[in-house]
Amino acid sequence: MKKFNMTDFRERLRNNLSGLSAETLEWLAILVLHAATLPSFLAVMAGITDKLPAVDLTLMLWFGLALLFAKAAVRKDMFNLVTIGFGFLLQASMMALMFFK
Repeated sequence: MKKFNMTDFRERLRNNLSGLSAETLEWLAILVLHAATLPSFLAVMAGITDKLPAVDLTLMLWFGLALLFAKAAVRKDMFNLVTIGFGFLLQASMMALMFFK
């Protein structure tokens, strides 16, 4: 069995991630932030649990996304504006379905 070589791993990581831009990482962060509450929302909607995510967690995530939305608006970055706007619309729709069912 081969031993793990940290230097080789670092070189592979550097070679494979060199094409990744800061904008790509920002967009992936936006997707991950939107997906943070998705499992608990889906579990509540499916009736698996009645425990909603903590309000402070949801508010902090939404506040962070609102700040990223403001940043995208200042930079006139339509891709991130549409992504964040669609995410807000999806989350608000899911919350409305949970509360008004």
